[in-house]
Amino acid sequence: MATSARAARKAKVVFVCTECGADTPKWAGKCPACGAWNSLQETVEATPAATSHRYASLAGSSPVQSLSDVQAREMTRVPTGIGEFDRVLGGGLVEGGVILIGGDPGVGKSTLLLQAMAALAQQTKVLYVTGEESAEQVALRARRLGVPTEGVDLLAEIRLESINQALLTHKPSVVVIDSIQTVYSDQLTAAPGSVSQVRECAAQLTRLAKQSGTSMIFIGHVTKDGTLAGPRVLEHIVDTVLYFEGDTHSSFRMVRAFKNRFGAVNELGVFAMTEKGLKGVSNPSALFLSQHSQTVAGSCVMATQEGTRPLLVEIQALVDTAHVPNPRRLSVGLESSRLAMLLAVMHRHAGVVTYDQDVFVNAVGGVKITEPAADLAVLLAILSSLNNRPLPRGLVVFGEIGLAGEIRPAPRGQERLREAAKLGFSIALIPKSNAPRQAVEGLEIWAVDRVEDAVERLRNL
Repeated sequence: MATSARAARKAKVVFVCTECGADTPKWAGKCPACGAWNSLQETVEATPAATSHRYASLAGSSPVQSLSDVQAREMTRVPTGIGEFDRVLGGGLVEGGVILIGGDPGVGKSTLLLQAMAALAQQTKVLYVTGEESAEQVALRARRLGVPTEGVDLLAEIRLESINQALLTHKPSVVVIDSIQTVYSDQLTAAPGSVSQVRECAAQLTRLAKQSGTSMIFIGHVTKDGTLAGPRVLEHIVDTVLYFEGDTHSSFRMVRAFKNRFGAVNELGVFAMTEKGLKGVSNPSALFLSQHSQTVAGSCVMATQEGTRPLLVEIQALVDTAHVPNPRRLSVGLESSRLAMLLAVMHRHAGVVTYDQDVFVNAVGGVKITEPAADLAVLLAILSSLNNRPLPRGLVVFGEIGLAGEIRPAPRGQERLREAAKLGFSIALIPKSNAPRQAVEGLEIWAVDRVEDAVERLRNL
């Protein structure tokens, strides 16, 4: 009886939600915490004796102290040798920092990190832990990419305890875990990739990174919706979250920072996939601008801001007569929820009617624009396509549009204007609040504060 009681306590079954990480003692079709359907998976809790030492504090106990008495020091950064990757990280890797990078299968996550590790091996001790590929497969990729392999330590292992022992023995400065979903701990009976295994392994590796000062990079899987697989707490415990974007059929890739405790968020790194791996693109604006031999209707160039970098992106719109009772509204690379709002503002304040038209909007080059400063460019592209009248050559636009028809200023307007002038644009239609005090050489400024003023200005050309 005592043996069976101990076994029952040891093998306590719970059901964990794959969406939010909440657990419940009984299975249900709907998670009681977040409301997700069919997201509860059976797992086995570890015994208290096995978990007591794993939840120890990252630092020893300390008395309460004043924040003004705490001596803060600047974090030293280690450049990875890949300029665009360093830009997204905020200048390089930080001692003890933990990075999570996710993306679609085949987008280039392992390729980028293998190149970075080969460059870092020339200046520090690195370790590449592969759980999805064998050591021979990684060696073949390195040979195909032509990267130097001297100094790159490789470990083909998915058992957490073995990985921890290797880290304590070899004491590397930078570690890559490829991928965190393949790692499992003996102290849990759940399968690798389950919520409990991912959460436990990530927590233990993060704890080890903070204690030893090792920079650690996790490669993470994504779901069919494009979000990182596993519990949401995975993104909370790491210091930096990066997303690898780009169509696998295209040669261009983008790495975007969504969280960074040691740098700016929303930074964008642009890469080109070549036979020798990923190469940084020094002038990404050229990727997002179509080369038209002559001006075309429905095309408008906007100046957007990605972190600290201004980019010029072409916005294309196609307006066509609807042949169904409900006209279609479709946007690619832009916020679809703002498209209907902009069409209503055009009708209310500029008298432009599109209720019987299909409207399609696209950001060229596969870039995703989330800032509202794209509103004015989208509106003018739609107007140009509707009237079948091209916008003036050399025109660049930015500005946010409010429901009252006002054109609101965009942050860092001067940097956007300087980037446009550097690339040869001659006219800038911008919010009046962004009008520069001093003239920008080679750039004529058209400052407007209302939607109807912008529409009227273009009609009179």
